[in-house]
Amino acid sequence: MKPDSKLAAKISGKEFIFTAEYLPVAATVLGMDPKVFGGGVTAVNAADNHHGVSMSSLAASLALREAGIEPVLQIITRDRNRIALQSDLLGAAYLGIRNVLCLSGFHQTLMGSGESANVFDVDSIQLINIVAKMNGGQLLDGTRIQGGFAMLIGAAANPDLKPLELNLLRLDKKISAGADFIQTQAVFAADAFKVWLGAVRDAGLTDRAAILAGVLPLRSAAQAAQLAVAHTDFVIPETVIDRLTAAGDAGAQEKEGVRIAVEIINELKGLPGLKGVHILSGGNESRTGEVLAAVSR
Repeated sequence: MKPDSKLAAKISGKEFIFTAEYLPVAATVLGMDPKVFGGGVTAVNAADNHHGVSMSSLAASLALREAGIEPVLQIITRDRNRIALQSDLLGAAYLGIRNVLCLSGFHQTLMGSGESANVFDVDSIQLINIVAKMNGGQLLDGTRIQGGFAMLIGAAANPDLKPLELNLLRLDKKISAGADFIQTQAVFAADAFKVWLGAVRDAGLTDRAAILAGVLPLRSAAQAAQLAVAHTDFVIPETVIDRLTAAGDAGAQEKEGVRIAVEIINELKGLPGLKGVHILSGGNESRTGEVLAAVSR
């Protein structure tokens, strides 16, 4: 079955699209007004225990859907074995969720749960394979799925991962496994991203999956410095941190972070092979609308 979602339709079209990110918190309420995303985004990812134990991505996805926002279920292999992964995917389909982003997830020490055991029964590429098989009507063991199951499959990529040859090999594996769209880690240096996208395009991968560049409006120089030290996924140039620092107090730095994000988006828009931008929130969802409003149309 083909996935019946707005995101599936948009990535097949010619329009440059935007998706956004919602980071649930340790709460039984959303903790933010879904209206902050406005009408400019095609879909919103509901993160899966990103910075710590939080409302499940499945519940958050349902809440977004009930608020009129198309969700992208994020599901990581760190916390679940293949039984739980397939069970959650079946449940998501029952709840009307049609998009899934397959991830391995940060190590648990980076989200304050160093005493917890991880699972990693499968990795993100194997999870993509599982979803693709479920799209064909079967569970991993061949059990036939009753009722319809169709998910648009997404995966993540890190443009800063070196060497480039291995970066492309890993991306190719994800797309060959069945990924329909790719959302990248946050881009802070447009020139470096252009080199990566050019290589992806030359390898023919942009013809096989929709590429969405991740952009994160930084809150402060302190946040930028912390991300650069704690997360190897983030490569933040010193010039960005210096610019935030020079902006002034906390409020001024946050506004400067939005300006930097908008500048990066405007520089990336129109690049051959780039389908859209994924606006990462870092838990600051209220900035999404501000970024969208400032982007050149």
